[in-house]
Amino acid sequence: MTRESGPWRAMLVAALLVAACGGGGGDGSTPLAVPIDCGASCAQDMLTAQDVEQVVAQTVVAAQARGRSVTVAVTDRVGNVLAVYAMTGAAPSFRIDSGRGVTGGLEQAVLPSPLAAISKALTGAYLSSAGNAFSTRTASQIIQQHFNPNEANQLSGPLSGVQFSQLSCSDLVRRDASVAAGDATLGPKRAPLGLSADPGGLPLYKNGRVVGGIGVMADGIYGLDLDVTDVDDDVDEILALAGSLGYEAPVDVRASRITLDGRSVRYVDAGQTGVATASLAGLPGALVPVAGYFPGVLRAGVAYGTPASGVRRDTGPFAALGGYVLVDGADSNVYPVRASTDGGMSAAEVQQILVSALALANRTRAQIRRPLGQPAQVSISVVDTNGAVLGLLRGPDAPLFGTDVALQKARSASFLSHPSAGAELLALGGAIAPYVTATRNFFGDPTSLSNGVAFSAKAIGNIARPFFPDGIVGSANGPLAPPIASWSPFATGLQLDLSSGAIVDAIVSPIAAAPAAGCTGLPRLRNGLQIFSGSVPIYRTVAGVTQLVGGIGVSGDGTDQDDMIAFLGLAQAGTTLGTGIGHAPAALRADAIVLPGGRLRYVQCPVAPFNDSNAQNVCAGL
Repeated sequence: MTRESGPWRAMLVAALLVAACGGGGGDGSTPLAVPIDCGASCAQDMLTAQDVEQVVAQTVVAAQARGRSVTVAVTDRVGNVLAVYAMTGAAPSFRIDSGRGVTGGLEQAVLPSPLAAISKALTGAYLSSAGNAFSTRTASQIIQQHFNPNEANQLSGPLSGVQFSQLSCSDLVRRDASVAAGDATLGPKRAPLGLSADPGGLPLYKNGRVVGGIGVMADGIYGLDLDVTDVDDDVDEILALAGSLGYEAPVDVRASRITLDGRSVRYVDAGQTGVATASLAGLPGALVPVAGYFPGVLRAGVAYGTPASGVRRDTGPFAALGGYVLVDGADSNVYPVRASTDGGMSAAEVQQILVSALALANRTRAQIRRPLGQPAQVSISVVDTNGAVLGLLRGPDAPLFGTDVALQKARSASFLSHPSAGAELLALGGAIAPYVTATRNFFGDPTSLSNGVAFSAKAIGNIARPFFPDGIVGSANGPLAPPIASWSPFATGLQLDLSSGAIVDAIVSPIAAAPAAGCTGLPRLRNGLQIFSGSVPIYRTVAGVTQLVGGIGVSGDGTDQDDMIAFLGLAQAGTTLGTGIGHAPAALRADAIVLPGGRLRYVQCPVAPFNDSNAQNVCAGL
């Protein structure tokens, strides 16, 4: 396989212009039943400096045995980069290539190898928990145009679009202390390329808990697995497995033991190999600084759930429900409950929405957690119509990726439901304005995106896929996506085009301040557009008059569970409040629009979702 070389900055811009010590998880096959909330034991579950050195050394020794030179990165659970090591002779750059022959979006961009290794390590850590271990190979399977990727006429991957989260331009994610001293060890930290789908990124475990991730770049290609029916001999993945020896995920929580939409998912194709190696002394290579991410000195991680991690148990209104919050360096909640900046909701109303959603999550049977029967672990965010965060909380063991994604979802539903959405997108001009025209042509309505139709995240996803209806080969693309010949997970359409400039800027200038308007240039959509299920807009209806007041986003479990917690949680909060807060009237929702290919979907709830009840079809009639 040839490797691209040359000035990576110029190549990246050109590509975008085309498109506008031990103690590990163990290998037992029985459920570990690790408590969801680690409580006082949180501080024990972290990567020490010796652990980090061992993971890196094991990777390097395995690479030597194969005659390969690699770049390897290790992060902790909240995304702090603990080591980046480049072996002598390791390729300095890699090329983004989905293998689909696409040239737009981020496709064919050439970038420094440490960025791939960091994003892969962070993905393994962020997608995983004590109840599920997902790898970058897992991510690859669930973000493509079909699920499974090589099965025609199947719906798109359930997390299609998640790759463009945790972005450097997000106003939620934090930066390394070398860039933002106040952030120190606080997470969640940013991913230079967003979440990765290139095999070679794995979570790391101690005492049954995820404590970090490892990412390896050896083959020079940052891609994905287009065919899940075969078994790959992927050197990045083989070496990541070798590095994780002693810190591997418990077998029973690995993705291969979990089903999504009735299908099993992949964790790795390679088998566990490697030799326990404790020291980097005498090995060929060196730790390398990465501007904005790693200072060049190997360091220990922080324990998730402690104030130093930036995520800890709430001591306020959500404590009784086991809620966790994000905190700053003074251990204060970063997103305490507050009233809307636009006058739409009171603080009491926001708090009740969050309480109802978290209480519902605690009753909901998790889709992606082992052992079976655990409660769903999710992140929940509420925003107003300005995109301002009114409250954000998490389940104790919710995967970290959902923190940023829940906010993306809430903002996306609120933004695209707002009557000014069309005008704001048109004002951006360039590659963005044509999406508004395409949407209006698609619906046969010149007022689309300006008429106040309520768009949920699921409805947004319906029109942001390369096929409409979703997954049906031979059908045209949705108006927010390119045709299938021009689409890939690295070229998704409006979602990427809104953020591509900010993504490039953060790669070229990694220590520059995040843009004031965030990823998109739209203040109400600052951390980017998200295009998979798990959010609904929030309305107030009084005396027959309905007004958009914000959005709620949920992320971290199965997409049906996310959908239900947002949709039913809001409905239950509205009933409790009795102030008119609730859903859009049915006639205003996107699923009321009749299209030749069928109606859009608003939400999809699990049939029998609860651990404590046999109730079925719980969203019917709402």
